[in-house]
Amino acid sequence: MKPLVGTVIIGIGNEFRRDDGAGWAVVALLRDRAARRPLPSGTVLAQCDADPGRLIGLWENTGLAVVVDACFPPSAHPGRTHRWCTASDGAPRRTAPAKHSTHGFGLTEAQRLADSLGRGPDRLVVYAVEGADRSLGTGLTPAVACAVPRLARRIAAEVERHHERTVCGLRAE
Repeated sequence: MKPLVGTVIIGIGNEFRRDDGAGWAVVALLRDRAARRPLPSGTVLAQCDADPGRLIGLWENTGLAVVVDACFPPSAHPGRTHRWCTASDGAPRRTAPAKHSTHGFGLTEAQRLADSLGRGPDRLVVYAVEGADRSLGTGLTPAVACAVPRLARRIAAEVERHHERTVCGLRAE
């Protein structure tokens, strides 16, 4: 197995399904930011449609994988964000499979498959943005569009903290 290095930030979604494009919008904003203020060396920005094989290929052998996606819970508060990460034993905190996702095969299942194949990231952090509209069309609803810049800043800061810890020889939390 190759050593775990670098960071990948993966925006999941579909820009033609309104708020389901939130993950892609965060990655696009981070790309714009990186042109002015680069993210730490070894950081890759990617967009994905949530296909498990593509997700695994993107995060394989990384020290940190940050995944950003929209979610659509029954009582949504559009624009509210959630963060979860792998537990101390490496397993994801349990959620119902694809319960609030627009994807049939959820992140939990993709991570379990990757881990069983020895192709998971060292650390996985998932950010979910509650959406209001996943109908056909482009453009985020106002509440979700307002959440995207804040979330991009939060992710950039987390990646920078992770990089500082690993460069200084400390294990990331």
